[in-house]
Amino acid sequence: MEAGTMSIETQDARHDRLIRDGVDLAIKLGLLGLLLYFSFVLIRPFLSIAIWSVVLCVALYPAHERMVRWFGGRRRLAAATLTLICLAVVIGPVTWLALDLIDSVGVLAAKADLSEWSVPSPPVGIKTWPLVGEPVYQFWDLASTNLRAALAKIAPQLKPLGSMLLGVAAGAGVGAIKFFCAVIVAGFLFAPAPSLIEAAKRFARRLASERGERLLALAASTIRTVSRGVIGIAALQALLAGVGFSLAGIPGASLLTTAALVLAIVQIGPSVVIVPAIIWSWMTMTPASAVLFTAYMIPVGLIDNVLRPIVMARGLTTPMLAILIGVVGGTISYGMTGLFLGPIVLAVIWELIAAWNSEPEEDAQA
Repeated sequence: MEAGTMSIETQDARHDRLIRDGVDLAIKLGLLGLLLYFSFVLIRPFLSIAIWSVVLCVALYPAHERMVRWFGGRRRLAAATLTLICLAVVIGPVTWLALDLIDSVGVLAAKADLSEWSVPSPPVGIKTWPLVGEPVYQFWDLASTNLRAALAKIAPQLKPLGSMLLGVAAGAGVGAIKFFCAVIVAGFLFAPAPSLIEAAKRFARRLASERGERLLALAASTIRTVSRGVIGIAALQALLAGVGFSLAGIPGASLLTTAALVLAIVQIGPSVVIVPAIIWSWMTMTPASAVLFTAYMIPVGLIDNVLRPIVMARGLTTPMLAILIGVVGGTISYGMTGLFLGPIVLAVIWELIAAWNSEPEEDAQA
């Protein structure tokens, strides 16, 4: 009896100890999760800047190492020089794009003088349209006699669209400021880059041994490939197209340049914008000017087909759909900054998953 009683007491003690250990573990995990959550809340406003800084540092690190050799091993001087070069390269086109966009808005505002607009009277046959015929006829008739009153009538419906456009413009400005900050932060990462690389390798080895280090090298290679072969060439192509649009005096040159940039990033190509511009030049410009504009814009539209195979050391397996999702999702999440970050991050994840799945199981279990 005494042995049975002691056995029951021992089991009860073990049960109580397991309960205490479980409660302690739950409390520790809860506190850790709470700490991680508050840490994420604190760094979330700077998350895009941090990602941009890492991307820029990884993409430009080979150039920094070459400059270190040119400057006799002075890493800080090379980092400062490269940062100033990057700022000069970025600030010039962005300033031009912003000023031209302001001018385009001013031109559109000047042409939006309602006193110079005239709307013809609506055809009587519109009244016979099912369901919408009478409301459309009444609104059209009001616009033909008093355009301001007609616009005031639909102003509440247009207000959300205006707010959205203002939000896009504000997001573009904030994105540009974040990118400038990221360039500066990346400049401070160049000098301690070797120690940071070793720390990243140790962390990768802790996660997945040698396989983690290989995947880390693949991630760095993918960042450089996408940055130079997709984002870099798209930015160069859009810049050259924007110069052509501006010199030719095409209305809304900044908007066309932005469209060319987006189309180039999603791998559709800026020809969708360039071809109509060439047609416009032959309809409005002198033959000599149209020939010069066409001779300039055609190589600009095809330059990615020549540069991309040269710049990209290896072909990416990332499909166009993934790049497109990265562009759209990045823009929705982080505004103009996400337009560039989205495809880079998604391409890295895609390449890592593809490499992970392609390795043999024996290697994965090693």
